[in-house]
Amino acid sequence: MRIGANQAADESMCVQVQSVLAKLSVCRTHVMGGRKFQCADCDKTSSLYNSCGDRHCPQCSGSKRIDFNEKASKLLLPGVVYYQVVFTLPSELSELALANQKEMSELLATSAWKGLSKNIKDEQGYEPAGISVLHTWNQKLEAHWHVHLLVPGEGPGITTQAWTRAAAPPDAKNSDGYYLVDVERLRETYRKRAIAKLRRLRASGKLKFGGKFESLRSSENWEVFVKNLESKSWAAHIQPPPKETSHGNEVVNYLTRYLTGGPISNHRIVAADRTQVTFMAREGKRVGGERQQVPITLKIGDFVRRWCLHIQPEQLTKTRYFGGWSNQLREAYMSHCRETLASSDQLTTPEAADQESELEDPVHACPHCGSDRLQLISQTARPSWRDLFRREDPRCPSWYAELQLQEFRQHWDEAMGAGYSDWYLETQVEGAKESSPAAASPPLQLSLVGMTSQRSFAIESF
Repeated sequence: MRIGANQAADESMCVQVQSVLAKLSVCRTHVMGGRKFQCADCDKTSSLYNSCGDRHCPQCSGSKRIDFNEKASKLLLPGVVYYQVVFTLPSELSELALANQKEMSELLATSAWKGLSKNIKDEQGYEPAGISVLHTWNQKLEAHWHVHLLVPGEGPGITTQAWTRAAAPPDAKNSDGYYLVDVERLRETYRKRAIAKLRRLRASGKLKFGGKFESLRSSENWEVFVKNLESKSWAAHIQPPPKETSHGNEVVNYLTRYLTGGPISNHRIVAADRTQVTFMAREGKRVGGERQQVPITLKIGDFVRRWCLHIQPEQLTKTRYFGGWSNQLREAYMSHCRETLASSDQLTTPEAADQESELEDPVHACPHCGSDRLQLISQTARPSWRDLFRREDPRCPSWYAELQLQEFRQHWDEAMGAGYSDWYLETQVEGAKESSPAAASPPLQLSLVGMTSQRSFAIESF
């Protein structure tokens, strides 16, 4: 499968997409091995197959979500107000990001954080901290790159060392009592930093251009493209706690749900068959700002292509910790926060309401009677991906084996001449047959360094 920004994705990304789809297609099936149980109540047997563990899989990575949730929740202090701030790339850059995923994720996360942290320091005067989680989709599964940041609305003062809570300036139009920074100024700061970073990426040759972006190789067209970005108002949205009893754990739980598992959950898919998929998505706005849920129907191929737009390179990190919550500063910052908060007489510190976990893996129960009294009777190890995805292995998905065969043929036909791959495969089969004792013919010559690219595949003399 070849997908990307107008076919501009590089070969390594195409291989990544194929590999992820292959893993998802065998996840929790018998070819993955697993455990077999016998129920002590109904005496029937059931199997629990191994998972693929890929972060894009809707069925897997529950432990990764739990780890993130626990780590992030430990950073939240009782009585402190937390905000969610969302930064979005313009549509042009969301499309360009499909062929430049690592570069654009770095641009988005760092530009958003640097702009926000500078404004918090300048306007509120306390030490900022933040957690960011990258999302690359909208409800229709289209490319829509944005980052969610969880940030405290208060912290140790930079100059006063006193506990400082974000407060609205006297001339601010603020009626709900919540205020972080001036949002218009934030958008401007974010845009300037992102465009400066974008220019540096192109100047260093780190951006890939292709398809509709091929013209951006020209410096003149590039300047027109950037000037258009500079003329736009970039999206940055500050979301305060929805109610006085809200706590930062609610934002953490929200971010956790989208940390792994792909761009759409099962409950949004309302119909599917061999030809098309229908799912619900928010579209447009009603009076009062509520977005309406409407059904979206796509052909199977289009649905898979959109889903695959959000498969990310293995080296790309979706979560980042900034400022006081960064790895280098976290311990000292949290200690300083607790000391400063404890000495403050301006804040009350009620305990946060208990949060019911929605992340724990369900206990395996008997599918026949529901009992949890199961006895392990056999276990099969999970095969290595290398063995499972060899095209000769009968467990390999047929479509993946066919892709490998096509790539094998293309590689060797281009290197050695048209028809070479078929000849090579035939000689492999013949060479594997048992030779007759009476056969006087010399053994078949297989692929050797030095062969010419002619159809005869003669050996060159040295």
